[in-house]
Amino acid sequence: MAQYGKFAEIYDSLMHEDVDYDSWCDYIENLLHLNGCEPDTICELACGTGNITARLAERGYDVTGLDISSDMLRLAAKKLRGAHLIRSDMSRFRSARRYGAFLCMIDGINYLIDPAAVKRTFENVRRSLEENGVFIFDVSTRYKLSSILGNETYIHSEYDVFYSWQNRYIERYNISDMLLNFFIERGGGLYERFEERHLQRGYSIEQLKYMLRGAGFEKIEVYGELSYSAPEKDSERIVFACS
Repeated sequence: MAQYGKFAEIYDSLMHEDVDYDSWCDYIENLLHLNGCEPDTICELACGTGNITARLAERGYDVTGLDISSDMLRLAAKKLRGAHLIRSDMSRFRSARRYGAFLCMIDGINYLIDPAAVKRTFENVRRSLEENGVFIFDVSTRYKLSSILGNETYIHSEYDVFYSWQNRYIERYNISDMLLNFFIERGGGLYERFEERHLQRGYSIEQLKYMLRGAGFEKIEVYGELSYSAPEKDSERIVFACS
């Protein structure tokens, strides 16, 4: 089952209630400033349908969006006419261009369930980052994956979309196994059913710092979600700013 295949077409309608993209863009700009970075160019890894990328483009940045899903990029292209979009696995991309900042927001790193892929991604970013550039990314924490999502099942219903979200947490590997079943109204009382399986891995702050240092990052700041303070033990999302 592909991740973000048919789900891409309803992704924005489901996520708009959960993610305040304007606040995230304000926060990203503030973190860049706090870390002494005023970039002209930004590359967003795992850009999805381009909700953050498009907003940053509107704010005057020269943006590039990269994602592994052609379905997500097709939708991003409608919001980012003329912007550079790349279909690639972020753990394997190579760029001849250097960027003033890299982003990977809203769980992109969690989807790399192999630590070696995380390490390669960090190395790729470091290699393509300008001298005074900054890499900002967030992750859902092990606490969130194990204790909030855990083994819970969620049901969501709107007038034209119904889905169930079944979670299974595999503690031995710190992996959250999510099975989503969708029913999308197609007219005439008919619904299309499809399912997707999503895997996310929870990484500790120490693990991520170790891999970041190994990739050549020297300054690593860690914050709570949309915060400028250190995360708490029960933080559900943490943010890294690295240079």
